[in-house]
Amino acid sequence: MPELPDVTVYVECLERRIVGEPLERARLRSPFLLRTAAPRLEEAEGRTVGRVFRIGKRIVLGLDGALFLVFHLMIAGRFRWTERGRAPRSKIDLAAFDFPSGELLLTEAGTRKRASLHVVLGDEALAAHDPGGIDPIGSSAEAFDAAIRRENHTLKRALTDPRILSGIGNAYSDEILHRARLSPAKRTKDLGGDEVRNLRDATVAVLSEWTRRLRDETAGSFPGPGRVTAFREGMAVHGRFGKPCPACGSPVQRIAYAENEANYCSTCQTGGRLLADRSLSRLFRGDWPRTLEEMEALRGRA
Repeated sequence: MPELPDVTVYVECLERRIVGEPLERARLRSPFLLRTAAPRLEEAEGRTVGRVFRIGKRIVLGLDGALFLVFHLMIAGRFRWTERGRAPRSKIDLAAFDFPSGELLLTEAGTRKRASLHVVLGDEALAAHDPGGIDPIGSSAEAFDAAIRRENHTLKRALTDPRILSGIGNAYSDEILHRARLSPAKRTKDLGGDEVRNLRDATVAVLSEWTRRLRDETAGSFPGPGRVTAFREGMAVHGRFGKPCPACGSPVQRIAYAENEANYCSTCQTGGRLLADRSLSRLFRGDWPRTLEEMEALRGRA
């Protein structure tokens, strides 16, 4: 799922291309994309784009007359910018938006179509799409502390809860926790003052560094679908299960839950303790290994 760095770069690329331009035509190729009946999408045609901005992981086109197009790309949704009339009409195309300078395509790979478009009128209707999380980069240390401690969750859940922090998902939460040297399973109520400060510093650093890196990669061009991914070369732990931690060399561990996962280094983040994975815990039952050494011993007996 595109997270804050990817969404920020999308917004910046769209700003350069469509702010001040009229949306000449909007074409749906999938009836499941549009989640609102009124206002109609056709009412956006002919209106000029006044601004492009981010609400969490959502990308918003603000048009004349306080009409907003709110896009949520979910896991597999991606934008493409093409010359008009030259875009492929493949099965993954969900919608096309024509501007004088080009065509904005919304695509979604895979069979499960989750990306969404809401057409809303007025600031009050737009506010309903804001989960309420604070800006993890621009907010004060005091606001971050209050938000992260407001409810008692694991750090992994707290970082990815859009009601707490805006724009962080599965990938960058792993990177943030590794940078902060904190366990994804640690409870927010158990955090000390220094740990909260380290967590905020890591959050700001990781998101800022990756935003700069993605800006440099695009170098003004529009990011293609293959460039917007949760698995990137240079990440410390996310998507690196079994590979050496860049800080200590220990193999990166992974716990899976629902459709998500948490990647971490047991040496750097959990004091050498392995976190219990639900599926493996059921398999090993009382013999669940608690350290890397115990895990290797079990594998050796397999």
